[in-house]
Amino acid sequence: MATRRRDSAGVSKALDFRHVARSHRAFRSEQETDGKSEVRWLCGASSHGRFGAHVPLRNQHAERCEVASTNPLRIQSGWMDSKTTEGIDAMKVGFIGLGTMGGSMALNCRTKGKFEMIVHDLRREASLPHVEAGARWSDDIASLAQEADVVLTSLPGPKEVESVGEVLGANMRKNTVWFDLSTNSPTVVRRLHAKLKPQGIDLLDSPVSGGPTGAKSGKLALLVGGDRAVFERHKHVLDAIGDQVIYIGAIGAGSVTKLVHNMAGYATQAALAEVFTLGVKAGVDALDLWAAVRQCASGRQRSFDRLGRHFLPGKFDPPDFALKLALKDVMLATELGREIGVPMRMANLALAEMVEGMSRGWGERDSRVAMLLQEERSGVNIKVSAEAIEAVLKRDE
Repeated sequence: MATRRRDSAGVSKALDFRHVARSHRAFRSEQETDGKSEVRWLCGASSHGRFGAHVPLRNQHAERCEVASTNPLRIQSGWMDSKTTEGIDAMKVGFIGLGTMGGSMALNCRTKGKFEMIVHDLRREASLPHVEAGARWSDDIASLAQEADVVLTSLPGPKEVESVGEVLGANMRKNTVWFDLSTNSPTVVRRLHAKLKPQGIDLLDSPVSGGPTGAKSGKLALLVGGDRAVFERHKHVLDAIGDQVIYIGAIGAGSVTKLVHNMAGYATQAALAEVFTLGVKAGVDALDLWAAVRQCASGRQRSFDRLGRHFLPGKFDPPDFALKLALKDVMLATELGREIGVPMRMANLALAEMVEGMSRGWGERDSRVAMLLQEERSGVNIKVSAEAIEAVLKRDE
């Protein structure tokens, strides 16, 4: 969108407002100067502007109009104090949930992303550092939803997300976006998405991984599911929160990925507790044990990277380490557990899988072949090309 104005010398200048953010409003003011009409445009939502800075309207009868575009606006003109607005992104971001994770993420969104922020939490005192950083407190979710272009939520679980979602759905404007950063149920996410989409509201599930330390430092992974085009248009908002913003797939994919990651971690945790109690009760110092196993095969490689060699491509021949040899190792460990009185529930589950694999005649195949049993039970056939796996590993180097 463009218009023209004359400067003090009477020279006509083109004013291009194509960079004005979609949801922002321009105020049009006509002023008579030396008998000639001058048209001026000003971005703002009120006489205090979208940025919280005071904006003196030269004509009190200025009319509002919509300006369509997708890029942020940074105003630096005589109509608005450039020092107040310098570096501020025109997109208005609402953040709900300022707890251990949400508080740090919201603060980074404001300080690193330079967005105009509106915040809300059940505890108003949680907003104090955000208000000090330039964010604005909202007394209720409805008011925040009515004003924000993008809403971010960081909530305890599905029940809270559904409750907040009801209010957001009743108050968010058409063509606005909601990113849920909570660890949530994929079923709940998909149900909310199906309800909001016909209203013109896009929901993307975007759970995070990195813990409180990562939320504070910004070393955080965001696992996003939803409309890819919407994701690409708003990725810069998420970039202010974490350093690994990853698009996974359709709605719910982010939540599924987060549950896979967390469950793998907790299952590994249970197994590690089991084997370390075995080692210590068998007479090895805990620190010496830990220091040693860190330098062994499993300790030197990232856990999920190991899946790329055998399990993901479905390649178990020739073996790196045969199933019959791995079975012998697990049998020795469970035998030791029985001898010294250490329960080995996780190890016995692994042993049962290996025994069943042996009964299939897989003894000479790679020890990871026993993982095929879970594929069969689940009705899933996992097969990824070696080229695709290598591309991911190289991308992350």
